[in-house]
Amino acid sequence: MAPTLTVPRNADELEDMLGDTSNIAKIAETPDTFKNFILDYAKGQARSDASIEAQIKEETQRQFAEILKNEQIDGINRLNLAPSWDNGGPAARSKYYNRKAAGAGLDKQFGNWADYLVATWAGSNTQEAFAARSEIKKIQNAFGSSVPSDGGFLIPESLRSELLSVPMEKGLVRSRARVVPMETLMVPYPTVDSTSNATSVHGGVTGYWTEEGGTLTDSAPQFGRIELLAKKLTLYSEIPNELFQDSLISLEQFMSVSYPEALLWFEDNAFIDGTGVGQPLGFLNAPAAVSVTKEAGQPATTIVWENIVKAYSRMLPSSLGNAVWIAHIDTLPQLLTMALSVGTGGSAVWVGDGGGEGAPPVRILGRPVIFTEKVSSVGTAGDINFVDLGYYLIGDRQAMQMSTSTEFKFGNDKTAMRVIERVDGTPWIKSAITPRKGSNTLSPFVKVATRA
Repeated sequence: MAPTLTVPRNADELEDMLGDTSNIAKIAETPDTFKNFILDYAKGQARSDASIEAQIKEETQRQFAEILKNEQIDGINRLNLAPSWDNGGPAARSKYYNRKAAGAGLDKQFGNWADYLVATWAGSNTQEAFAARSEIKKIQNAFGSSVPSDGGFLIPESLRSELLSVPMEKGLVRSRARVVPMETLMVPYPTVDSTSNATSVHGGVTGYWTEEGGTLTDSAPQFGRIELLAKKLTLYSEIPNELFQDSLISLEQFMSVSYPEALLWFEDNAFIDGTGVGQPLGFLNAPAAVSVTKEAGQPATTIVWENIVKAYSRMLPSSLGNAVWIAHIDTLPQLLTMALSVGTGGSAVWVGDGGGEGAPPVRILGRPVIFTEKVSSVGTAGDINFVDLGYYLIGDRQAMQMSTSTEFKFGNDKTAMRVIERVDGTPWIKSAITPRKGSNTLSPFVKVATRA
């Protein structure tokens, strides 16, 4: 009969017990006595320490989840732990995915660009392709006038949101602007008609100091509205038919890399200096934009420190923490060699990276500098700008179409392909704002005027 042992209640009792060699002999007398002693001590500790019990539960649940994930157990219907198109959506949706968009109804049928291109390519004459096109048109027609027909096929929402992921993350304007989803071709967006803070704010809100029991004076903001009207941006390419027939991998790469970069390029161009006629109104052409005039005697095509300081001073004070400098890359040499005049001498102005990484200059007066070739060249208005793009609205129609033609370039054995996006952009405020005190108007869009 195995010896009876008193199980220790804590570490101190365990230490005292093991200090007696006779107890060790009893514990290790057989494999079963040793195993039972360890289990009894562990159970006692778990009962007296809630944290140990919680750890045991957590580990038990983790192990059980692994069993359910990897083993098919009779009588148990497992959850689908590897989401696919079969459970209502893609495994890794872009964060710009909109389940209410017209193309969301096509997600289950087209999980990638290869499947979609095979189905919609004008050279595909299989029964499967005809059936797929019919399904696309059926969903497209269900949305009626809200998805105007351009003779093309509606792009699935998962692919559209994937196509926009590059512009949304890397676009100069889109990534910093206020993006408004558009469920129809025209969307009114509210704005406060604010032109002056001299006696009121937000277009008419006035505060009054009132005596106890005195009559309250009414004040109300003057609301206006901006109409975002989706405008058509078309991307066009001529692609060898061999790519459609033999190399869908290359075409997938083209659609997931080259087309997003093209969207990024042409959207930014319009959001920066678009005319507003048949295209977005760029922030450089905004009625609310203010220009900083050149200094007296300033040489042509130059940038001086005073230009920078005065541009900074015309920014809305509430936007100073959000504003960024957007400058043409040609301005870099002059920005790095600017000097501050002091009497008959002077000193260089250090334009550095503010402690971060990257090619200098990255910051001016503490705010980031974004270099681009999309704004005006050095010396002309808009070559260096100080802007808060939170005051720029982008209306995103969220319904793209694609069409192909094998006939237009038949003699070249090429397929003409076009993708149509509908988008609009406009500044959120309509005029510069007169400050409560001071004569210089303020704006979220500031540019240095031409130095000719």
